[in-house]
Amino acid sequence: MNDTVLQYALVALLVLPLLGAIGALLPAPPGLKGRDPDQAVLRHGVSVTGAVLLLSIVLAAAFDYRHSARMQGSTDLSWIPALHIRIHLGVDGVSLPLIVLTALLTFLCALHAYFNMPEGPSPKAFVALLLLLEAGTLGTFAVLDLMLFFLAFEMVLIPMYFLIARWGGEGRDRAAFRFILYTLLGSVVMLLGLLLIGLKAGTFDMVALATDNGSKLSHSTQIIAVLAIGIGLAVKAPMWPLHSWLPDAHTAAPTTGSVLLAGVLLKMGTYGLVRIVLPIAPQGAHFFAPYLAAFAVVGILYGSLACLALGRKGNRGDLKRLIAYSSVGHMGFVLLGIATLTPTGVNGALFANIAHGLITGLLFFLVGAVKERYGSTDLDRLAGDGGAALYGTAPRLGGLLAFGAVASLGLPGLAGFWGEMLAMFGSFHPAAGLSRPAYLTYLALAAFGTLLTAAYLLGVVRRVCMGERSAEAVRLADVRGFEFAAWSPLVALTVLAGLWPAALLGLTDPAVRILLGGH
Repeated sequence: MNDTVLQYALVALLVLPLLGAIGALLPAPPGLKGRDPDQAVLRHGVSVTGAVLLLSIVLAAAFDYRHSARMQGSTDLSWIPALHIRIHLGVDGVSLPLIVLTALLTFLCALHAYFNMPEGPSPKAFVALLLLLEAGTLGTFAVLDLMLFFLAFEMVLIPMYFLIARWGGEGRDRAAFRFILYTLLGSVVMLLGLLLIGLKAGTFDMVALATDNGSKLSHSTQIIAVLAIGIGLAVKAPMWPLHSWLPDAHTAAPTTGSVLLAGVLLKMGTYGLVRIVLPIAPQGAHFFAPYLAAFAVVGILYGSLACLALGRKGNRGDLKRLIAYSSVGHMGFVLLGIATLTPTGVNGALFANIAHGLITGLLFFLVGAVKERYGSTDLDRLAGDGGAALYGTAPRLGGLLAFGAVASLGLPGLAGFWGEMLAMFGSFHPAAGLSRPAYLTYLALAAFGTLLTAAYLLGVVRRVCMGERSAEAVRLADVRGFEFAAWSPLVALTVLAGLWPAALLGLTDPAVRILLGGH
């Protein structure tokens, strides 16, 4: 009975946003009215994303947590028989948290946009693109066929491109172009790798391929496939040095675009590494693991040093850009955990994925609120001439910004702590056949990166929240009702995940062990 509920909920979860996107483009969204057509279509966006969130909660409630390693709610239909491509859907302990996170963040973004629509073209197009983006992201986490995975993976690119290019801020055209250029080039290379696996193994079914654990693929085939697929996934991750599209995209994107880009889209790359690369081409994954770990550690240090430079007085650093660079560092820990090829490291990576989505999503919401109130996110302007001292001008906003910062730096008791800690634990004892001295070096460098992270984030809090308030400074609008509604779930889940990590780790661990070739 539960499996039937899961099956219908999962199919509805994917179909509803697509139907909602079509409905948003109609002259009047069905069943909804407002004071004008713009308000009606924004209500439509909130209603559809709210329904998707409810479906994700049903999915989570019906899920059998005693067998989280097993694919549940499966739908398996033939689609293109000549190419052995099937419509295969399912959910396990790895994908369920990401599906719920996607549904939650998209709903919160729709709610935020209803009350604070970014400047740009018609809200109809905005809502349609938002729902199309949600459908593609949910599809990426739910499909179990390599070709369907590629289609869903690509489906998110066009909506995000237009969200940046049409509703973004200064430099949006250049940022949108770099985003689409990097991701499309990476995807072309990834497609070649996926085709190589499917043609050599005789199937594109991800469950069958994972069960075979690479037995039908030669060593050289696995190495070539992992290199090609890894490049495409690394662009989206984002892994240094393929990250350079990210700061521009975040800086130019509207608040909702930044939240979804950091909270959801970056997870697609690391999810692909865990779902496809580790179980389907284990020899290739083992060959490239030390290189992935090295790039991950460079990303951790690079992201932290870039944030330190942006945070220094007189450097005209942008707060939104600083948080974007912090994502490079935080996702470096996710990549490091995956590169250990151990259950501890991969579980830590998946935990860090969710924690980053919650915390960085909250931070981009907060930075958007700061920009709305001050008209700028330039750190020198925020920290001078009455722009600083958020504790005095908007104390709740300042308190939330400080909370987001300490959560991001990995304060024990909050979600940011466990994933990065487990990724480093995994580096202490990497998988058999990997050089332990090399991984101990990576561990030491990553630990140093956590100190740099604390330095730049505490510096931001000091400059923006605790600066001296000038006589001309006026009391700003503090946290509004709709902002509280959009932000409080992220705060609550950040605390809950930090205090009760077993809830998430107990869900992912059995599935991770199976994906790594365990029994």
